[in-house]
Order: sequence, then C-alpha cells, then structure tokens
Amino acid sequence: MKVRKTIAGLALAMSVAMFGSICASAANNYVFATGGTTGTYYAYGGVIAQVLNAKLDDIQLSVQSTGASKANIYLIVDGEAEFATVQNDVMDYAMNGTELFEGEGESDGFSTVCALYAEVCQIISTADITDIADLKGKRVSVGDAGSGVEFNAKQILAAYGIDIEKDIEKNNLSFGDSSDALKDGKIDAFFCTAGAPTTAITELATTNKINILSVDDEHAGILAKDYPFYTTYSIPGGTYPGIDADAQTVAVKATLICSSSLDDEVVYNVVKTIFENKDEITEAHAKGAELDPAYAVSGITVPFHPGAQKYFDEIGVTITETEAE
Repeated sequence: MKVRKTIAGLALAMSVAMFGSICASAANNYVFATGGTTGTYYAYGGVIAQVLNAKLDDIQLSVQSTGASKANIYLIVDGEAEFATVQNDVMDYAMNGTELFEGEGESDGFSTVCALYAEVCQIISTADITDIADLKGKRVSVGDAGSGVEFNAKQILAAYGIDIEKDIEKNNLSFGDSSDALKDGKIDAFFCTAGAPTTAITELATTNKINILSVDDEHAGILAKDYPFYTTYSIPGGTYPGIDADAQTVAVKATLICSSSLDDEVVYNVVKTIFENKDEITEAHAKGAELDPAYAVSGITVPFHPGAQKYFDEIGVTITETEAE
C-alpha cells in the first residue's frame, strides 16, 4: 500500500495528548488511534484504554485523537500507532485497494482484533418520502465528499438501481448541516452512518416530522452479496421522537484493529480483557453494551490477528473462512 506520510502526520497533529516521547524500546506502550474529540471513537476508546491500563500491568495505551477510519489505517501501516478504531467497510477498502483507497494498492499491515458496535446506515427523509426507491430525482445529502458515508450511500442506492451521480441531486454535507438543510427544505433526504440515536437526527425529529427509510430483506441481500461487510440492523421504535415503528436498515461496524506485527500474547490479552470487563466498560460508555463475541467476528473481511484468533478459539467462537478471507 502506498502510504502517504503527510496524511498520517496531519492526523497525529490533531492529537490532544501526543505520545512522541516514547522510545522504541518501550514495548509496553502503545498508541491507540481513535477519532475527533467530540466523537464516539475518542470517548469509547478512552474507556477501553482506561480499563486495559488498569487491568494489564505490561500494557499501557495512549489514546490519540485523529481523523478517524482512513487516517487510522495510514497510522497503523506507517507504524505511527499500534491499535485503532475503524469502520469495517473502510478497512475492507484498504485491504483491497478500492473505493477510498483506489490507486493506493493493497495493504496487509493491519489485522482485526474485534468488532465493537454497530455504525448504522440511517437514511432520513421528509415525511412524504416512504421508500428508498422514491429518492430517484430527489435532493439527497450523502455525507462529506469522499467519506465512508458517501460510499455507503452509493452502494445502498445502487442496490435499488439508483446511480448516485446521475439519478439524484447529490449534496455533500455533514450530519449537522444535512439536518439543518432538511429542516429548511433545501434537501429531501440524507444519509448518516453513525450509532443510533444520533444527536443531529434526534434534534431534527423534535421539530420536524421525518421518516427513517428501511432497507428491506431483498435489497439488503443484494447489498451484502457485493459487500459482505454489511449486516442487517433494526432501529427500534422510539429511538427518535415521533417514530414509533421499528425500521430495518443495514450497518457497518466500529472495529478495533492492530498492527499485524504485534506480539500474539499482547493482542490476546487485549481482546480477552475487553470482553471479560464488558460490565465495567458499559458503566462508563453505553456502547459497551454491544460487546458480544459472536457479533465481534461476523461481517469481518480482514483477517484476524493470531492473538485475537486464539481468544475466540478459546471461548468457542468460530471465525469462518468467508468472514476472514
């Protein structure tokens, strides 16, 4: 993979607690790349690091604020970080040199530790739109240009026969800006890949009547056939004000990855400690409730680190060949 040092450097520059003083001989100190300081990656990563640092005498994680998934891939492969949180679709792109990593070449410098929680592909529309197929010809925000959200939107729309470049009036807006634009009547729908509930959607739903568009079984199957990192997900009724019915959609996964060069015992101890301390993690962050060994290995296309494989084998959770091919 052709790694761009400048991107990795810029990502690390965003850190609120630089870890540059660590020397190569300090093998028990590891950088954990997360995301922006206001996001779930950073907050949840801080909780995981706090638990691991307290429970494991020979491992100390330093949490870093970064540009999230894509930047974190570069940081791992570049040797700037040992652990990171990324979306499982983004790491699939990196492994295969596709989509966000088109032209970068394939990468095998990182491995899966475990999936942590669902990042839900939420498709929010005005009240008069009730089906994804109805988005053809509409004004739709698909997230920031070149973002993982834009590729989620592209793939989901394609499953419904809608070309993101030709069949919609594409807008590239952040989640907050998308919510404001829909509220002001400037767009008809927007895509938001994030944990549910998402603040921007909650705030919108308190003032406007909206719909969450469902991805039905047929189209979810079409999507998963081409992109096996997607899983189905049900957004329970009541998650957002004014929406009482469940909405089925698809999701990608916030996934913990690591450098492939890490010692097996280090990774084994990390994943074992995470799952054995689920209750403590959940007390500090709600996303901890989604920790589940079976969920942690499903929908994953990047091979697991041997240390993580050892743990899942030990507890009888099978990682199939199709999940780790």
